[in-house]
Amino acid sequence: MNTEPKRKFGVVVVGVGRAGSVRMRDLRNPHPSSAFLNLIGFVSRRELGNIDGVQQISLEDALSSQEVEVAYICSESSSHEDYIRQFLNAGKHVLVEYPMTLSLAAAQELWELAEQKGKVLHEEHVELLMEEFAFLKKEVVGKDLLKGSLLFTAGPLEEERFGFPAFSGISRLTWLVSLFGELSLVSATLEERKEDQYMKMTVCLETEKKSPLSWIEEKGPGLKRNRYLSFHFKSGSLENVPNVGVNKNIFLKDQNIFVQKLLGQFSEKELAAEKKRILHCLGLAEEIQKYCCSRK
Repeated sequence: MNTEPKRKFGVVVVGVGRAGSVRMRDLRNPHPSSAFLNLIGFVSRRELGNIDGVQQISLEDALSSQEVEVAYICSESSSHEDYIRQFLNAGKHVLVEYPMTLSLAAAQELWELAEQKGKVLHEEHVELLMEEFAFLKKEVVGKDLLKGSLLFTAGPLEEERFGFPAFSGISRLTWLVSLFGELSLVSATLEERKEDQYMKMTVCLETEKKSPLSWIEEKGPGLKRNRYLSFHFKSGSLENVPNVGVNKNIFLKDQNIFVQKLLGQFSEKELAAEKKRILHCLGLAEEIQKYCCSRK
């Protein structure tokens, strides 16, 4: 991206919640990757008119417009699959916030569609661009894991909008897979008290070397957004991550990666490895959901 842009890709942002608002801000600010992009407008189910001078446009206009070449899908997870399919069929490149779909089969089908259309389909994973993850990656390299656990707590989240907890929490699963390689499911349980808006999902996984990893998602009123981890290696232990600095511009860093893909600056090998990891995580999430639902 050190080159001057010969052209700009017209972008529409679909969904203007937290992620969509950050995406619009980054598109409008002078950054190296933003120089290759031109924000045309946004799509929202709410009637907003315009936001800071950016015009609201209808979904139909976004799909049919020759100006729009790229869609950023920042809506709730349950709508991702439908939006991705519509924009790919309309010949647009797609950036989507994780999870791209709520089933493995849908993700595989959409990737095939993107390849048929010759378009970029990029699933955002800002958790891999965090300072904490960079610290962990350095800490675990070359070490033999004996056992580990990752607990995430947060306020309630609507499953109808954001998917089963294994999908809405897929960024934690992505951390574990990125740190320790492909994982297999041993067991999973889901405890729910819907009247209290409380849920706790406990997942037992194992690495290819049969080292156990537990992943827990606990959500309910009064629970603060927090991550607790514990990894035990042959050479010592790691209990939680020290304060390693502020996560600056992680959505912008993700946009930089997307623009590199638009410009053909990623190798086939890199793209294949990323796709393999994403599909592995979506497949695991689906397996966890089926395991929990079969035991209800």
